[in-house]
Amino acid sequence: MIRLGVNIDHVATLRNARGGIHPDPVDAARLAIDAGADGITAHLREDRRHINDDDMARLQALCLEQGKPLNFEMAAVDDMAEIAIKTKPHAVCLVPEKREERTTEGGLDAAGLHNQITPIVRALADNGSRVSLFIEAVPHQITASKACGAQVVEFHTGAYAHTLDAGDTGKAEALLEAMRTGAKQADALGMEVHFGHGLTFDNVTAIAAIPEVKELNIGHFIIGEAITMGLKPAIQEMRRLIDAARHSSPILGERI
Repeated sequence: MIRLGVNIDHVATLRNARGGIHPDPVDAARLAIDAGADGITAHLREDRRHINDDDMARLQALCLEQGKPLNFEMAAVDDMAEIAIKTKPHAVCLVPEKREERTTEGGLDAAGLHNQITPIVRALADNGSRVSLFIEAVPHQITASKACGAQVVEFHTGAYAHTLDAGDTGKAEALLEAMRTGAKQADALGMEVHFGHGLTFDNVTAIAAIPEVKELNIGHFIIGEAITMGLKPAIQEMRRLIDAARHSSPILGERI
């Protein structure tokens, strides 16, 4: 069974748009767990544009109380590592981060940033967190992730999602095949395989059908759907689609 991690960042985005304390991302995380989420994901950005330090501390307390893992997304920099070491989440995912971007764009350059990433991976792992690198499904980045000491790779599915949205099924199929190949390579190197970014009801099935995938992290779409259909039904429908993909042969971009 593939684990579903629900990213609750954009509950905090909504809160911060108005100021104050509502809606509370920790309340949303509790609802997500009650709805069947296998874990909670949150990204503490350097500019604190959505999740803040207090949120992370309270999310970790909730996840410990509920017996669910917290996946702490962060830039590969020392000050973020210090916060993660203090928080002691179950997992830490190192992601690329630029102040001017709306959301994470592309994967981490594990090969080019080896000397920066490796000591952070080691410190986090020594502190008890399982460390993943958020990368593109290209061979040299997968090999570099292993060399950095990562136990997990999370493949960036954003380009695949955007290409499907644009109607370019040929390019989408090529990207999907690259992710299938990358999953095999990572698995052969002994790393666990996750996917995330831009996944929706309409594109998740082909990703979930990749045999090596162990976890999907999905946030923006689920929080968006929660506005019209409710958080619990949105999570349950995503859970249904993920599970169904294991028992069918989904067509590219098809909702089961």
